[in-house]
Amino acid sequence: MKFRYHFQKVVDLKSNEKTQAEWMLSTAIGKLQTEEEHLLQLLNDKKELIDVIQSATESSASVSSLQEMQRYVHHLDECISRKSSDVRHAEVNVQRNQTFLNGKMMDEKVWLGARDKAKIKFQQEMLLREQNDLDEMATVRFAAKAGRAN
Repeated sequence: MKFRYHFQKVVDLKSNEKTQAEWMLSTAIGKLQTEEEHLLQLLNDKKELIDVIQSATESSASVSSLQEMQRYVHHLDECISRKSSDVRHAEVNVQRNQTFLNGKMMDEKVWLGARDKAKIKFQQEMLLREQNDLDEMATVRFAAKAGRAN
């Protein structure tokens, strides 16, 4: 007789939900990394532009070109502010997905534990049946020998 867990489909469902939650977390982490990289690029662009403005100021650049570069710095500041907000949202999303995954992992663990307990109980019952069968065979042999001895 083979062990069959009546709730195996539930265990499979919980495993699939955990796998899906892992993919969601992985996607959220990828999005966060992309947002962080974009923010870093914007910060680097601003730093480079400030260096260019510094050099242009020292080399007596025209006021209009300095104003144009300053407007672009302001634009980069706005982009950095928006991207920083995007990064914060992505971080919250990662945390939300991590919490969701933790819940799915706990669900799966509970159901796997229940299945393992059911399997142990089944194995114990099978051992008990086998022992009872062996005891019964020994009793029958003993009774048969006793009957022949009389």
